[in-house]
Amino acid sequence: MKLTTLMVVLLFLVVLAGCSSAGPFVTNISSDGRGGLNIEKQKVQYNGFLGTVSTIETTNSNIQLSNPSSGK
Repeated sequence: MKLTTLMVVLLFLVVLAGCSSAGPFVTNISSDGRGGLNIEKQKVQYNGFLGTVSTIETTNSNIQLSNPSSGK
């Protein structure tokens, strides 16, 4: 009975060790045409069993820029 429990735990750990994710990383910065910036970030996932890297999540943010000297 203890051997089967140990085998199940080891199999579970092997499955968990197969994939890992990292990020988010900035993948694109562009102008929004109104004096601001569009920032695109993506997380990546590495699949150790297949040896592939893929994106798993993309988020977009907008940053409005202002000129502090324009208020004078």
